[in-house]
Amino acid sequence: MKLVMVTAVETFHKDVIQLFRKANIEVFSESDIDGYKNTPSVLIANSWFPSTQGGNESNLFFSFTDADKIDTLFNYITEFNSHLETNNPIRAVVVPIEKYI
Repeated sequence: MKLVMVTAVETFHKDVIQLFRKANIEVFSESDIDGYKNTPSVLIANSWFPSTQGGNESNLFFSFTDADKIDTLFNYITEFNSHLETNNPIRAVVVPIEKYI
């Protein structure tokens, strides 16, 4: 068993859920998060509201599941990201679990 964690901007919320289902990962959780990206100070100075630096609405998905399903999910995410026209790909990591109950 491993823990897979996936982050994506809110725009891809439904897409990530579909990718989990296509990979046969039926049990997962999600949480709303704010994503931040360090930008050069020149870009901040040129924004409409340079004193406010809010995050992007994003989602964190996670599931405790089998390695073969995670491999399938990673293949689907790689394929999805290969067709993006934005600078915000879906990101995923795997964390091994040493013990669980």
